[in-house]
Amino acid sequence: MEVTDIGNKEEGKVWHRKPTPGKSVLATVVRTAQQNKTVRFLHVAFDTTGDSFLAGDHHGNIYFFDISRNRFRLVQKTGQACTALAFSLRRTTEFLVALVDHTIKCFDKDTKQLVSWMRGHEGAVTSISVHSSGRYAITTSSDTAQLWDLDTFQRKRKLNIRQSVGIQKVFFLPLSNTILSCFSDDSIFAWESDTLFCRYQLPVPDSGPRIFYKAFAVTRDGKSLAAGGRSNLLHLWCLESQQLVRVIQMPSQVRTVRQLEFLPDSFDGGASQTLGVLSQDGVMRFINIHTCKLLFHMGSVDEAITAVAVGPNGRHIAAIMDNGSINIYSAQSLTQELNKPLPSRVAVVSGGGAGHDFSNIKMKVRSEAVRPARRSGGETQVKILRPPAGSSAEDKENELPAGLNKKRLVALLKAFGEFPTKYRMFVWKSLLCLPENHAAYSSLTDKGLHSAFLTLQDKYPIKSHKLQRGLQRLLSALAHWAAIFAEVEYLPLLSFPFVKLFQNNPMLCFEVVATVIVNWCQHWFEYFPNPPLNILSMAENILGHHDKELLQHLMDCGITSQLYVWPLLETMFSEVLTRDEWLRLFDNVFSNHPSFLLMACVAYIISCREPLLLCSQKKDFEYFFHHRNNLDVGAMIKEAYRITGSTPAAIHPRTLLSDFTPLTSGQYPIFDQYPEFIVEFQSRERERIRLQEMEYLKEREELSALRADFVRRQAEEKVYYAQQELLQKAEEQRRNILAQEEEKLAQQRTKLTAMKRELKVNELHLLDATRRRFLKHQQDLKASQIQRLDQEISRKMDQREQETTAAVQDLEVRQMELEVQRKRFEQDLLKNQERVGREVEEEVQLKMRAAERADETGPELLHGAESNPQALEESLAEAYQLGLESDWQREVLGRLQQVEAEQERKRNLLAELQRKSLAEEEKLAHTMREVAGRKWDEVMNSRAELQEQRLAWSTADTGGERLLHKPTASVAAKGVNTATARSSAATQRQEGASMVCLNSSSPSGSSSTNFSLDRGRALLDSSERELLKEIRELRQKLAARARESTSSSSPSVPKPSSVS
Repeated sequence: MEVTDIGNKEEGKVWHRKPTPGKSVLATVVRTAQQNKTVRFLHVAFDTTGDSFLAGDHHGNIYFFDISRNRFRLVQKTGQACTALAFSLRRTTEFLVALVDHTIKCFDKDTKQLVSWMRGHEGAVTSISVHSSGRYAITTSSDTAQLWDLDTFQRKRKLNIRQSVGIQKVFFLPLSNTILSCFSDDSIFAWESDTLFCRYQLPVPDSGPRIFYKAFAVTRDGKSLAAGGRSNLLHLWCLESQQLVRVIQMPSQVRTVRQLEFLPDSFDGGASQTLGVLSQDGVMRFINIHTCKLLFHMGSVDEAITAVAVGPNGRHIAAIMDNGSINIYSAQSLTQELNKPLPSRVAVVSGGGAGHDFSNIKMKVRSEAVRPARRSGGETQVKILRPPAGSSAEDKENELPAGLNKKRLVALLKAFGEFPTKYRMFVWKSLLCLPENHAAYSSLTDKGLHSAFLTLQDKYPIKSHKLQRGLQRLLSALAHWAAIFAEVEYLPLLSFPFVKLFQNNPMLCFEVVATVIVNWCQHWFEYFPNPPLNILSMAENILGHHDKELLQHLMDCGITSQLYVWPLLETMFSEVLTRDEWLRLFDNVFSNHPSFLLMACVAYIISCREPLLLCSQKKDFEYFFHHRNNLDVGAMIKEAYRITGSTPAAIHPRTLLSDFTPLTSGQYPIFDQYPEFIVEFQSRERERIRLQEMEYLKEREELSALRADFVRRQAEEKVYYAQQELLQKAEEQRRNILAQEEEKLAQQRTKLTAMKRELKVNELHLLDATRRRFLKHQQDLKASQIQRLDQEISRKMDQREQETTAAVQDLEVRQMELEVQRKRFEQDLLKNQERVGREVEEEVQLKMRAAERADETGPELLHGAESNPQALEESLAEAYQLGLESDWQREVLGRLQQVEAEQERKRNLLAELQRKSLAEEEKLAHTMREVAGRKWDEVMNSRAELQEQRLAWSTADTGGERLLHKPTASVAAKGVNTATARSSAATQRQEGASMVCLNSSSPSGSSSTNFSLDRGRALLDSSERELLKEIRELRQKLAARARESTSSSSPSVPKPSSVS
């Protein structure tokens, strides 16, 4: 068993080594993710072909496995686990996925696109059932079932139930419009899908233990229903009679049935006999529902199975194991029981009503044959069919491989006219003794398609691609088997009915067609490539023997056997008979000698003699033998048997045709019953023709390419000229549009220019207003500054007056002190003078006395020497007193000089402020002249007026400067006079002081000095006040003149105003 780990691959091979024939498990598929963790597969679902299936894992990945092509690929990533899968039968590339979020999504496996998203369930969807037409789908959850239209993906109906009764499963019956609904109370209802009318209800068994249905399965023909649940009992219902026909008891190991699946067979006609039962132990047991015999099983306790899906063709089974892997089984290799004939023991169920005791139809599943039950009233009767005691060599010759007897089958066929539908394929397989050479057939198919049939669909277009591929594969295998079949033109017509009948089993189809060619087409290819004239002559002889009138009529009309026999043989009656009629005919053909086919052709012609006698035209005969006609097939077959028995041996085909010879087992026989040189010649000719055709096709392709190139160029040229014409028209149209747009643009530009002009004017007005507001603000600022300066000057003047008053008061106090000191000094001087005078007199007297005494004595000289130092001391005291007076006078003069220097500094500061104000006014006038110059070009019409105003302004400025210079000069002159007066006053005061110091007897000198000082200070104050008053008046005049000039100028040109 090969294990394939798909991992994270998106595509690859299912198995890397082809499984050997007879191997039950083809492959085991697992998926491991990161860290070697196994991702479990949850659900699988087969498509209609049975060779491909879908598988969904726990991570939400949906994989598509193609067993026939040995490929797998990832078709969708849903991102969440799925709860059910199903293919859409109408659009084979679409499939339905039910997810854990209670929604159903439809995807396309080829494009991987989301087709639709269906919502409506409140619980997890457990099953999806698609109608056989592919138009409708039913989704089932535990609480509801919903019917969807897959064309519009809209919900049509919804089944609501009581909460106490749950839904087990709702699904479509195959090949019908019936919906079967199964509930948890074991009730089963059948509904019409179109009208939802309740057709019937299956009766609930009254006797016996309750099963609690959970698993259901229906045969492909929709006639039988198997149900199981929490018991080892299975109920088998007949849906046509609505009766419980059998109760099957599974082995004791089975306690609960999880899943039921019918295993289809190619020869059962849809009435499946093999039922697979998956129990709780993970083992799926397959039983025969008629014999109740255990056929085979899958899985074990160690390798338990959790879910199973069976392919519609019954060839493959996909099982999900307990470990999460998928096992792919080959149903043909699991058992050979399905290929065996019916058992000789038949269980007959006695008729009874629905209310009868169902325990009487209970049967146990055994691994051996079922023993016959005792006969009793109302019990099942078992009849054993035994062959006669004696057997002859003829019976041995009639024995067929699967245990059937050809003689009995022929008797059965003659009694009923046909084989049972459900067993027809099995009987044919036994009658033809098909060897089932798998290896030999695989070697033929492995060679691929034959070159002669690569273009088969061109000559024989078939609507079904499956039939087209099957026919192409069959013809290629026949051509690889024998070279002549690549040259036979009518081989597709001969093979097509068998391809349509065995479309699900190509190997059996090949062996049936090969057997027909070997036995029923004997001597057909001796006259190749012409029709088999010898065979046609046989048929003509037989027709002449049994109906000379009809043969003569055909000869009179010029109709040969190539026209009335060969169309029937080369198509194997498929054009003139329906499916059922054709099957009945070949039941008899395969049961008789190969010559019976020719007898059937003659019988068909004789059975249609009446309409043939009425035909006289060749085309009428051609139409008659290529189309269906009203014919009783049973009568035709009887006529064929009559002709077979009444034809004389001289003309009977049996003498020329060999008996039936089956195909050899292991390898197919060599077929060389044809003229090889003709076939080889035709092969060579065909190869030569093929090469010539290839060359011709190549040349035709080149010619077609040249023609296509010429047509393309012609079309391109035509398109080019058309485009050029369109471009010219478009260009003219665009030019007209551009002209209109330019006109509109010019109008808009005009409007825009007017708007710009208006905006510019408004902007100029705004700028003018802004400038005016700014100039007014500047004037207000200058006025406030001047006012602050005036206030500062007033405050300084007041402070200076206060300081001057305080200084004058201090000087007066000092003067008074000096006066007091002077008077005291004068008194002291007077006293000293008197004392000095007295001393001088005394000294004179003493000198005189000394002189008088000089001569007298020496002590008198010494006394004179002692008196001189005393006089010197007095002289020094007087000098010191004079020095103090001179220091005081110097100090007074220094203070007066400081006061004069302070006044001079303030006068200089006033002159500097005056010069700065004049400079600012000059700068403002210069700026205004520059502005007027820039505006000169814009306002040419007002140039003269501006010139006059500028001249007036310059005149006003010149007068203001003169007025400003005149007071300045007068102030300077006054300052000089004041300084001169002050210096003369100071000189007078010094002289007076010196006079006072030298002549202390005149008291009037001090009063005159005091008066001259007060008078000079008063003159200085008055001159400063007059100067400031003149400055204010001048500035007021300049401001008034500037306002008058501004008001008289035009509004568009701003006029400068003087700023004080």
